[in-house]
Amino acid sequence: MTARPIRVLVVDDSAQSRHAITQLVEGCEDLRVVGRACDGDEGLKKAAALKPDVITLDLEMPRLGGFAFLRLLMAAAPAPVIVVSSYAHKSDVFKALEFGAIDFVAKRSRGTRDELAVFQTELLERIRAVGQLRGDRRILSTATLEPTPFTVAVAASTGGPRAIQRLVEAIGAEPTMCLLVCQHMPERFTSAFAERLDRIGALTVREGCDGDRLREGHVFIAPGGRHLELVRRGDRLRLRTEVPDRTEHAPSADRLFESVAEALGARAFGVVLTGMGADGAEGARAIGSAGGEVWAEAEASAVIFGMPQATIATGAVKRVLPLEEIGPALVALARERRLS
Repeated sequence: MTARPIRVLVVDDSAQSRHAITQLVEGCEDLRVVGRACDGDEGLKKAAALKPDVITLDLEMPRLGGFAFLRLLMAAAPAPVIVVSSYAHKSDVFKALEFGAIDFVAKRSRGTRDELAVFQTELLERIRAVGQLRGDRRILSTATLEPTPFTVAVAASTGGPRAIQRLVEAIGAEPTMCLLVCQHMPERFTSAFAERLDRIGALTVREGCDGDRLREGHVFIAPGGRHLELVRRGDRLRLRTEVPDRTEHAPSADRLFESVAEALGARAFGVVLTGMGADGAEGARAIGSAGGEVWAEAEASAVIFGMPQATIATGAVKRVLPLEEIGPALVALARERRLS
């Protein structure tokens, strides 16, 4: 039995863009344009009537713009939205993701034929990827979340305390981030570790507790013998600690990373540092599958390369950096996000 085509609604005030996207989509047997709208108001009406699998959205439109469209759509009848935007409006793209868009594709204004081909390929890939999730409303779980700081989940084991200290010292240069740290360490030691880190720099460091909310300039250490997870409670994100069953090692980087992937989706970010074993590898897969990003420490600086190596082997890692470069790279990324 042939699967029904992925149904697409095109929302764009430019007749030329609507036509171009329609022609591109209709040229694929597995995709079908079910409607087109010239502004957000018309788009909302057609989204309600047609119930498309995917909506492509231009943000700059008359009458009802893209941001208002997203707010009203997510409140009334959430649907997967892919933003089509130019490179000149990066900040608008990130704002749209906060409002509930699933992904975006950057337009190549005045681009070459090759650049146009890249844009077309990326748009079709994203439509297909999002369309495969039709009916799965988990992809919309971050649509109405309260604003959160740039949050990085960190995993480490053998050699980790020193590595984490150096990371915290480096990140102190841009104290707008929030770190969630899983360091393999026994009970009663993690509180002392947090107190030690709290004294060294600009960041506030302490053990994570049930109900803690993400805060800029804070580092939350997973308590020894318990899992640390990020969970959604209504429109809010909160930390949760959990006693493991007898077969589980705790704290678990996999559990932390998986919870971050589920809670933050494409905004999930993980870093795997030195350590024995493979904890964090499966969690990294989850972050990658959610559209997030994972970095790993390079072998040259890792005391034990086991955890980074296992994570790299999953194919989910986007950057492999020596320890001394990870902190500055995160600072640069945080500043870029803040200024964009």
